[in-house]
Amino acid sequence: MVHRLLRCSTIMVSSQVLPPLAPFPPPSLRSHLSQQDWDALLDAWDISARAYCSQADDIISQADSLPLFLTSFIQEIAPTGPSFILGPSQTAKSLLNSTLNLFTRRIAVNPPPELTRWQVLADASKLYTKAHISVSLSMLFSTQPAVLETSLSPLKKSLITQLDAGFKTDIVTLERTLTRLNHLIHASRHVATFILAGSDLLDGLVTRYKIMNPPLRKVIIATTYLCLVGLTEDGNSRNTESTETGSNGNGKARWGMLADSLFELTSIAEAHRSGPLNVNDSLVAELVSATPLLAILLRRAEAAGTLSPTLKARLETLQGFKKAGVGPSRPRAKRRRQKVDKGKGVADGDAGMEMHIHKMSQIAVIQDLFPDLGSGFVAKLLEEFGEDPEAVIAKLLEDDLPPALAAADRAELLSSQSTIESLPENTTAPRSAPTQSQNLNLPQRRNIFDDDELTSEMTNLHFGKRNPAKTADDVLADRKTAPNKAAIMSALAAFDSDDDERDDTYDADDVGGAVDTAAGGEDEVDGNANEEILFRGWQADPKVFDRDASTRRGDPRGKLREVTGMTDEAIEGWAVMLGRNLRLKRRLEIKYNTFTGIQTELASTSWRGRGEDSGTDTGVPSSFRRSRGGGSDRGRGRDRGGGSGGGSGNVAGPASDKDTEAARRRKEANKGSKANHNRRDQRAKKMARGGFPG
Repeated sequence: MVHRLLRCSTIMVSSQVLPPLAPFPPPSLRSHLSQQDWDALLDAWDISARAYCSQADDIISQADSLPLFLTSFIQEIAPTGPSFILGPSQTAKSLLNSTLNLFTRRIAVNPPPELTRWQVLADASKLYTKAHISVSLSMLFSTQPAVLETSLSPLKKSLITQLDAGFKTDIVTLERTLTRLNHLIHASRHVATFILAGSDLLDGLVTRYKIMNPPLRKVIIATTYLCLVGLTEDGNSRNTESTETGSNGNGKARWGMLADSLFELTSIAEAHRSGPLNVNDSLVAELVSATPLLAILLRRAEAAGTLSPTLKARLETLQGFKKAGVGPSRPRAKRRRQKVDKGKGVADGDAGMEMHIHKMSQIAVIQDLFPDLGSGFVAKLLEEFGEDPEAVIAKLLEDDLPPALAAADRAELLSSQSTIESLPENTTAPRSAPTQSQNLNLPQRRNIFDDDELTSEMTNLHFGKRNPAKTADDVLADRKTAPNKAAIMSALAAFDSDDDERDDTYDADDVGGAVDTAAGGEDEVDGNANEEILFRGWQADPKVFDRDASTRRGDPRGKLREVTGMTDEAIEGWAVMLGRNLRLKRRLEIKYNTFTGIQTELASTSWRGRGEDSGTDTGVPSSFRRSRGGGSDRGRGRDRGGGSGGGSGNVAGPASDKDTEAARRRKEANKGSKANHNRRDQRAKKMARGGFPG
């Protein structure tokens, strides 16, 4: 096969017989080819493609093998980039330029259905970039509107169905589809207009954004951003800042569509703010905070002269939803701690490139909007435009790059082979012993015992006393080492012997200092992403968490299941645990600013009898109050009186008190009804029988 292609490629162009182009092989076939065969195939394709480029458009349109070759080439190269499969050779670059020429010329005149599918157009937009293919796509969709309708209508209906299906949709497939479509939206303003026509797809993007899936959320943000920015682009000029009249007089219609889309986003954001969910956890808040959307729309509207008061008011309204501290601006570089010089150094032959954390974050911000760009190419853009991500994004959207960067490989990565290439070929050869002159240049080995006090000066070592002739009186008389009296007095003044112990009365109530170990750590509350949604829903209507069939079939429970992604059993179980755990409830109230400031009432720990109220406590224990009042629950023969104990008076109270007098009367009443008879009578009986006193 390889030799046949080589023979066909040597046919002279003047013979008017062009060799057919073989389809680009898939990975399963490329793995069986040697490097020599692969280079021969690239040479054959390059020669044949250049031969086709030299022909007229009518001859190119009659080539049956060209659409299949271009389709297979674009779909195989676009996912990984040309450098990964074709390599950095001049043949690969020539083949890439030839395929771009053939693709743009083939879709300009009677394009075949194979080349007008949205998958092929999206991959071509990613492979050849917007700067080289946007004009061809604009001419294609302007001259043949049916191609746009035929290619994108089934996709749009499928996306609306998947976005509205909830958890039944395959999130991974949806993410890949939107990521692939974003390249086509970025390259063609017609596609952006078609996608935003009607509010169904935009509503679906807002609904799907509520699902806690960070990769899908980034793709949805990028799709919405590219569609809105695409409405402001001009297909007749590469400079999107100059004018917005557009072809066929539809420029004003796109500005009107932009105003309608901004109004819809404002309504969605207002509805989200008034709901129980977090204000910042919405598509609109993230869109205006993480992307330079509002700045670009305002600048382009002013340049085009279409900044109406209505459009300006809607842009200012959306500016109010911007989150504090979030934006595409350059993060502040962290200050590095100065390293201690340990006498060590880096070897002279090491060629490593240090990458700061803030630069990696800048590259990630740009790659979220332009995932087809390599990290190495983005790093070059940042160096060119003064480490400003907003300037880089604006230049990429306007296709206004310097010639050196416009011709550079956009899939270039940061990995460098300079270190590997600089290594000697034979690293296993024995090395000769270093000479004395070479040893002088080598760094000295250091350890923790360097500059030690004992090793630096041997005169510090001594046996026994340092000065044997010095007596204790001499030591006491020497005041050089005596402590300072002022320091002692200041330390005594700072000491307060009257300091009382810390009051731990409210530690169990978690007033301000105690560590609550019974209710779990902060991770128990913060670990669940749906905690706020459930708690605010419980505050709004606790009946939504009832465990009955009618509640489960209701609309409020259905919305709660859709937003949180939890089952009925999990939602009801969460409400049960919240009712049992008062500390968790208090912590959620404090966290979401619903705490009223009322502390839990602490019950008294002293013992009280039945029927007693803490409000009538007189400071006397209940047992002493009942001992002389004849409590009814004591049993026979226990008390000293026959009173019912129901009165509130005390025999030792004030004499002028009515309750005291009544208590004294009850004290002597009916003492004989129980086993405590009159003591005097009993003593008289005992003495009459001849007993002795005492």
